[in-house]
Amino acid sequence: MPSATSPPPGPDPTLHLPRILCLHGGGVNASVFKVQCRALISRLKNSFRLVFVDGPFMCAPHHDIVSVYGDYGPFRRWLRWLPEHQAVDAETASAEIHFQLRMAMDDDDAIGATGEWVGLLGFSQGAKISASLMYTQQQLKKKYGKRITSAGGSADWKFGVLLAGRAPLIVLDDRLEVPQGVGDAAEASVEFHDWPTGPGTDHVLKLPTIHVHGMKDAGLDHHRVLLKQYCQPGTTRLVEWDGAHRVPIKTWDVEAVATQILDLARDLGIVREEIEV
Repeated sequence: MPSATSPPPGPDPTLHLPRILCLHGGGVNASVFKVQCRALISRLKNSFRLVFVDGPFMCAPHHDIVSVYGDYGPFRRWLRWLPEHQAVDAETASAEIHFQLRMAMDDDDAIGATGEWVGLLGFSQGAKISASLMYTQQQLKKKYGKRITSAGGSADWKFGVLLAGRAPLIVLDDRLEVPQGVGDAAEASVEFHDWPTGPGTDHVLKLPTIHVHGMKDAGLDHHRVLLKQYCQPGTTRLVEWDGAHRVPIKTWDVEAVATQILDLARDLGIVREEIEV
């Protein structure tokens, strides 16, 4: 509560800005991910509004965050990856994911935000879901010849920021067939073996993506598969930084990521120029 001598808080200056929906990793939650992204939020505050969403399924905290954020539960996931995670059919899992996204977006509208939904940003499992949402949007448009409402309602995702995201992509709409090389929301990544073969491109995401890879991340080889085999050449940007499986927080690492986001946004006509403060 502000003191008697403190001025009342002013209106949120980001309400009108283009919006990026942010998806946490497995065994985390939206509140923790927002703290993890605090430096990036600060760096982008004049150009984007970042909105954080909880995954649909409860789970134990990821072991990497227990020491710092272990008391900040409950913790959530988007997909299964451990044997103890309850199996859910693909249609139900996709519907639960869509519901969480739509609820977070509606809640942000309800507090007065008006900016266009333009991008997705995810870490680890959240990066896989972010890329898969764009892939699903792409494939629905290919099938029906026009923009089809799916996750995000009227949102038309224009780019994704994928921090430590691993292949494969997954289909998140039961109106689509699952092509060879692509998974669905029911199976765990560790169970996937139908990797793409041959010259086909039905598994390839063609929307712009920024890939952020920690050079000390144990999963780096998997992250490179998403970049090299699942994203169309010429649509990707890569930021490599000297870190493990976590969100970059040091100034120079955050600056490298933010610069790519802003450059891509300018190329896409989303922002014109950054306003310095």
